[in-house]
Amino acid sequence: MPVIARNDPCPCGSGRKYKHCCGALPGAAASSTTAAAAPQTLQPQQTGTPAAQEPGAVAALISQGRLNEAEQRASALLQGSPDAGVLWKILGVALGRQGKEALPALRRAAQLLPDDVEAHRNLGAELLARGQREEALVSLRRALEIQPRDIAVLMAAANALGALGRTREAVPLYERALEIDPHLPDVQNNLGNAFQELGETAKAVNCYRRALADKPNDPEIHCNLGNALRQLGELPEAIAASQRAIALQPGLSVAHNNLGLALAALERREEAVASFRQAVSWNPRFVEALNNLGNVLRELGRSREALPLYRQAVELDPQRADLHLNLGNARYESREVAGAEASFRNALQLQPDSTLAHLGLAATLRLDGRTGEAEASCRAALATDPNSVAALSLLAYLVGDRGEFQQAQELSERALAIDAGFPPVFCSIAAHHKMTSADTAWLQGVEALLARRQPLEYEIGLRFALGKYHDDLREYDQAFTQYRQANELSKRSAPQYDPAKLTRQIDETISTFGSAFLRQTHAGACASELPVLIVGMPRSGTSLNEQILASHPAVFGAGEIRFWDSAFEAFMTGAPADAARSSLLAGMARDYLARLTQSAGAARRVVDKMPANFLYAGLIHAVFPHAKILHIQRDPLDTCLSIYFQNFVAMSPYASDLEDLAHYYREYVRITNHWRAVLPATTLLEVPYEALIEDQEYWTRRMLDFIGLPWDARCLDFHRTERVVITASRWQVRQKISAGSVGRWRNYEKYLAPLRPLESLVATQARRSAQA
Repeated sequence: MPVIARNDPCPCGSGRKYKHCCGALPGAAASSTTAAAAPQTLQPQQTGTPAAQEPGAVAALISQGRLNEAEQRASALLQGSPDAGVLWKILGVALGRQGKEALPALRRAAQLLPDDVEAHRNLGAELLARGQREEALVSLRRALEIQPRDIAVLMAAANALGALGRTREAVPLYERALEIDPHLPDVQNNLGNAFQELGETAKAVNCYRRALADKPNDPEIHCNLGNALRQLGELPEAIAASQRAIALQPGLSVAHNNLGLALAALERREEAVASFRQAVSWNPRFVEALNNLGNVLRELGRSREALPLYRQAVELDPQRADLHLNLGNARYESREVAGAEASFRNALQLQPDSTLAHLGLAATLRLDGRTGEAEASCRAALATDPNSVAALSLLAYLVGDRGEFQQAQELSERALAIDAGFPPVFCSIAAHHKMTSADTAWLQGVEALLARRQPLEYEIGLRFALGKYHDDLREYDQAFTQYRQANELSKRSAPQYDPAKLTRQIDETISTFGSAFLRQTHAGACASELPVLIVGMPRSGTSLNEQILASHPAVFGAGEIRFWDSAFEAFMTGAPADAARSSLLAGMARDYLARLTQSAGAARRVVDKMPANFLYAGLIHAVFPHAKILHIQRDPLDTCLSIYFQNFVAMSPYASDLEDLAHYYREYVRITNHWRAVLPATTLLEVPYEALIEDQEYWTRRMLDFIGLPWDARCLDFHRTERVVITASRWQVRQKISAGSVGRWRNYEKYLAPLRPLESLVATQARRSAQA
């Protein structure tokens, strides 16, 4: 199956999709990451006359902390001297330090004292604190004209410029302050932040190191240094700096986040998870840490754990397209199709030219069987980025679904020419043609990728592809080794299989859908004959049978429709009473027919070949008593081995372990034996895969007769039928019928001890086929 591309690398140059933080931590002289207000100051000049000494006396009240007295005295004096600029300055400082409205007084002081550095400095500080940065800069620049070496004003003006996005202009102001006094660690820190924002990371590192020479125990400067070192790729030093920051201030969430980023860059992902969790524990609203934790969990194959983290991040910052994109990816990987589509569409609404969002939507639509829409979305991605290897790789799958394998190969080769390090391209090539000894370049490319640590899903895909390569070349020991490694890796990401849970479900199903229940005609049932359901184990021949029937002009093959699992759950939990049951069944019939007829045109029969519907045959018959169910059976060992050789990560948790496969197969036999006993003979037809291979025409005639359609010879040339097949059998159904896959398990007999108990089922199924 195709893999959604990972997010673009972080623009900081780390090569990772993680975000470093919400911004570098400022020096202590700054009140935020963007601006620092110079403190309101007051140094009124003294004169020798008693009247002139009044402002000095009021200023002394401020220095003594008697702010309210200073306010009242200055206000009283201004009644007699309304144009005394120094009194307005004093009043503004007194008001500001009490948290009262000071701006009018400070403006008046600056107007009356055009050459007073303090008046302009104080007005600039107040405007800066209010976020009125452009106006603040006017006052701060005037203060610098009067006193060019005022460090506090230089710092404030530089921070204001940075907040306005004019970082390049801020740098000379920081540098001028440091020329005046080189031992200003907070100024060095903020200059480092400016260089980091400008992408001049090496200069930033030098600034942070100079700052630490004067302030060696500042956790925030250590944190910034660690972040910059990580961006330079100096990961061990970055880790040490972040750890030092954490030792000095354990609750510094940004430092925990930065440590996680450095660990993730070294592929120490489990340790990165712990660091990101620490960041979130100290700051539950830290969006970047939530996002980064979700990302590293996805790389570990734990998409379901990532879901609530992404949801929380989206709730905190719903206007960020990348958060919606990541949530969509996790939903896709968890097979939450409707949710994934919604997330990708939200991302595109916020960022219409997002290549990755178009790709995520395309992959989701493909999974939902809406292949035309999927291809349109994939081509939209290519329109925004013609050299997107992810888009080319996904498009290869989409054209392969139509049977256009040569075009799929060409698209994959084009992708490889752009980037030979994108693993899904190699998986696409293996999926769309039979590998031969001539594919040495492909083999070398896969081995080179596997020599480097890959994200879990990529390594799984590559090992499944490598298994197919060796199987195609009949190198069975090498093939099984790769398949086994792929499946062992899959266990890390797939939900754990629960045998007892399945057994309980089968017990409950048999109890609920007994012969008495199925003999009833249920209110709410639908008399439509449109549905034809092909059921059985995965890899048992369900796609082949759908292709045969879909070659009939009166039949539309709808692929695998995801419906009856949720319908079954709703039935078992929500409608015990007859009246409620009637309404529920009627709603199921209406909704299912709507799904069937979306693209079916005037077809008289629509095939739903979701294999796992064997679990729900009783409910399906209750809702559609005239629907036909074809049960495809294949040799148990061939079936289980073929499942084991497919990349069914996150779809079939039993598929990655031979013991689990054996258990699942036995439960499958138990429930299908029950349906055979209780469903009407006119409802269920058993189709043996091996018998179909041996006598295609006989069984094709039987199937067509069973679903009420006349013979059509085109069904014998099913491999010529042009239609979309998105299952793992897209290659096989385009080939003439062959017995090559019958008894395939013998090539791997020595590895199949856990499946050998199923051999007793072979004779039983053979007898049933002979009697059919």
